[in-house]
Amino acid sequence: MSDDVLAWMNELTAEMEERRKRIEKGGGEARIKRQHDAGKMTARERLQTLLDEDSFVELGVFVDHLGGELMQGLEAPGEGVVTGYGQIDGRRVFLFSQDFTVLGGSLGKMHAQKIAKIMDLAVKTGAPIIGLNDSAGARIQEGVDSLSGYGEVFYRNAIYSGVVPQLSAILGPCAGGAVYSPALTDFVLMTKGSSYMFITGPEVLKAVTKEEVSFEQLGGSAIHTRQSGVAHLEADNDTSVLEQIRELLSYLPQSAREKPPKVVSRDPKTRETPELLSIVHPDQRRPYPMHEVIRVLVDENHFFEIQPDYAKNIVIGFARLGGHSVGIVANNPRHLAGTLNIDASDKAARFIRTCDCFNIPIITFVDVTGFLPGVAQEHGGIIRHGAKMLYAYAEATVPKITLITRKSYGGAYLAMNSRDMGSDVVLAWPTSAVAVMGAEGAANIIYRREIQNADRPQAVRAAKIEEYRKKFDHPFLAAGRGYIDDVIDPKYTRCHLIDHLEMLEHKEETRPYKKHGNLPI
Repeated sequence: MSDDVLAWMNELTAEMEERRKRIEKGGGEARIKRQHDAGKMTARERLQTLLDEDSFVELGVFVDHLGGELMQGLEAPGEGVVTGYGQIDGRRVFLFSQDFTVLGGSLGKMHAQKIAKIMDLAVKTGAPIIGLNDSAGARIQEGVDSLSGYGEVFYRNAIYSGVVPQLSAILGPCAGGAVYSPALTDFVLMTKGSSYMFITGPEVLKAVTKEEVSFEQLGGSAIHTRQSGVAHLEADNDTSVLEQIRELLSYLPQSAREKPPKVVSRDPKTRETPELLSIVHPDQRRPYPMHEVIRVLVDENHFFEIQPDYAKNIVIGFARLGGHSVGIVANNPRHLAGTLNIDASDKAARFIRTCDCFNIPIITFVDVTGFLPGVAQEHGGIIRHGAKMLYAYAEATVPKITLITRKSYGGAYLAMNSRDMGSDVVLAWPTSAVAVMGAEGAANIIYRREIQNADRPQAVRAAKIEEYRKKFDHPFLAAGRGYIDDVIDPKYTRCHLIDHLEMLEHKEETRPYKKHGNLPI
């Protein structure tokens, strides 16, 4: 190579590196400082924190905005989003991280196409998609082109749903149409105090409806993790959210074509759990901590709960049993007596379907009196919402194991994955009972006339309740009909669960051909 050619190449390379450095600075030092002052990381800092060291490979570095009359004079380094791939615990992931220092992280057409590109690559190669959202929304200067960009992303969120895991972290504003992309993904995580999601902002609300509300009151993490159910997890800051993403991914496979990673468990399969006898009182009127039951049984007592503050009467989350990743669904007797209501049904059904999408076995812990009664529930559509749980369990083809810890009554017995709804193995403790309803309600109906006509109705009622309880309020009648596979000693529960899980490891089950089912949305 001649000296002239070498000099020319060095000049081009130097220009390339200079362009790259300008892009990597995003909106500049002043805007980066404002980002830090707000307690937020920059787009690139988030990627460095989330990914394994030195594993990030950037794509679309030099992509620029479309231009146009309203964009004249505006610079958008990297188009306001950093995209590429890297590794988390040695496993490949594809990511985009919106850069709020560049035009507020607003989404233009080319910004969207960068995101669409990495989504396509993720599906082609079979790897999760992670979106780190921090954007003021659609770039108004680009008009309909920015809306088209959102359409490209939403479309992929939808058609790639169930193909690879999709995770969204809300680390700043997410407003207007931008909220629909996270809502279409499998999990949404938010930071406390610095992130929010809403379709219509406080200023528009004030102008149109005269309602005055702050950003936090309208769409902060507390609202979406406790009231709306839009978000699954929240954390104090960016770093904590990114740590949650790393742990969440450890339970998930790379794609629907794979099984979740299995780890070597240091917790013996044969570990006995006699403490369960003192946790679960046989008196059905006494609540107990279902979270503690779960932690006693799972590997190293570690349970990664999802949506812990929403619809607390149902508990969902991930754990490991014998090193196997499992999804757990459980009634919570400490909230609404563990009954199923509208929100709990939605929460459980969505989680069941997520587990089924990604080949994660489902363990169901049952202690339920029924669906929550009331005019508000009936008028709110508890029939439709409760049907979602029935649909989700019946649709799921992953290994399904059910353990009845205490009571399982009425339609909720079916909704909590009974034998008839497709459970592969149903276990029960001696403390459990399966019936249409509890002894008191059943006795009041069956022996109503006898009680009413008695000289001492209260005494007769008490006697009939006890008579019914002895005859029907136990697990052995259902076991005798084959609805329960085994009644087990609680202290051997862990061993039983792992045995059955290993037996079902290579389970195969198909469904009749169809384009797709019609979930009662």
